Amino acid sequence: MPPKKKTKLTRPQAAAAADEEADPAVVEQLDDNVIAIIFGCFPPEDTMRMRCVCKKWREAAKTTIVPMADFGVNSVVKYNAMRVMTTALPNLQQITICRLGNGHKYSDGEDPDEEMATAFAHFTTHDINIISNFRKPHRLNIDGAFMNGRYPTLFNFPLLEKLRISLCCNFKWELEMLSGFPLLRELNVKYNRFLRGDIGSLNVLKHTLEKAKDCNNVKGDFMDLADCPRLTVLNLDHTSVTGDVRDIGENDFLHLEYIVLPKTVIGGRDYQFQLISEVPSVMNAIYLWMRRNRDRELFSDWRWYLSRDSPDWYDGYHDLNCRDHPFTVDFVQARSRLGWQWRNEDGDFCEINWLDPEPDRICDADTSSTRSLQSIQEEIGFYKGHYHPPTAEEYNRLCDEYSED
Repeated sequence: MPPKKKTKLTRPQAAAAADEEADPAVVEQLDDNVIAIIFGCFPPEDTMRMRCVCKKWREAAKTTIVPMADFGVNSVVKYNAMRVMTTALPNLQQITICRLGNGHKYSDGEDPDEEMATAFAHFTTHDINIISNFRKPHRLNIDGAFMNGRYPTLFNFPLLEKLRISLCCNFKWELEMLSGFPLLRELNVKYNRFLRGDIGSLNVLKHTLEKAKDCNNVKGDFMDLADCPRLTVLNLDHTSVTGDVRDIGENDFLHLEYIVLPKTVIGGRDYQFQLISEVPSVMNAIYLWMRRNRDRELFSDWRWYLSRDSPDWYDGYHDLNCRDHPFTVDFVQARSRLGWQWRNEDGDFCEINWLDPEPDRICDADTSSTRSLQSIQEEIGFYKGHYHPPTAEEYNRLCDEYSED
C-alpha cells in the first residue's frame, strides 16, 4: 500500500505542536547555523522579535539570510528599526525607502541643492547612509524619499538585482554609478529630474540587464544597447536618447518583448517626420523587426505624425464642411495581414500600404480575415486612391469636389 499522506497543519496548529513537543534542552543544543536557517523562514519583523530571546539567538540572527519580504521605511519608527537591523539583521534582502513623515528628512548628500537645504534645515535629520551596512540586498526601492544631493554609498551593493527609484526630485545620480551593481537585472526609474548620463553606460550591465524602464533625462543612442543578450523590456519614454530604427540589424535586440522609443529617435513613438517620403523606409524597418521577433503587438500603440516644420505640411480645412488633412500614421491589421496608413483626427483614412503579401484568394475568400479587410477598406472614403497624403493642390481639389457634392 502507498504510504499515507501526512496531514498538512495550519500555522496555528504547527505553533501549538511546537509548544507541546519542543524540548528546551534540544533547542539549546541546536547549532547557530541551524537556528539561522530556521529564522530564514520568517519575515524580518518576526526574526527581530525572536532574537531577543537569548544571546545565542541574537548571534544567529546576524547570519540569517532574510527571505525576500519587503521592509518599508516610511516612518521614524521604521527608520529606527532599520538602524537596529543594520547590525542585528544585516542580511536583509529587500528594502523600500520612503518619506519619514512631516518634520523629518534624510541627511543631505554630496552637492545638495543649497536652497532646499536651507529651507528644510529645521527638519530632524536621519542618516540614510546606514543602509550601506546591509550586506546582501537584492532589491532596493527608493520611493518618494526626502533626499537632497548625491549618495554614492547607495550604489555599492554587489548582489543587487532590482533597483527602483521614483519621485525623488532632488536625488542626484548618474547612470555610470550603476557599475556598483554588477548583477542588476531590472532598472526602473521614474520622475528623477536630476538623473544624468549616457544610455550606453548600461553596457556595464550587458550580461545581466533584462529590463530598463524610463530613465528620464538620459541621452545617447539607443542602439548602444542593441547587443544586450538578456534585454526583454526597454522603455525609454521621457528620455532624450536618439538614433534611427532603420539602423536595427538582424542580430540586434533579439529578445525584446516590449519597447518604447521616444520621439527624439527617428521612427520612435510619436516621432514627427520631416518628409512624407521618409515614412515607407521607417515602416518597413519596424515591420522587419516585428517579423523577426514574431510579435505584431510590439508597436501596436505607436503612432507617428508629419511635422509642422515639414515642407510637405499645409493647413487643412479648406472649407468648414471639408475634411482635415491626413498627417497621422498608424499600423493597421486585418487578421494576419499587417500594413500602415495615413489618417486624420476625424477618422478619414488613406489607402493601406500593405507590408504582408496578399493572402491566397482561393483559401481565404470566405474567411473572417477577408471580411475584416473589407470592413477596414469601407472606412476609406474621402482619400480613396491616395496611399499617401495628397499634395496641397490635390487636397484643395478634393475639398472643392466634396463641397460641390
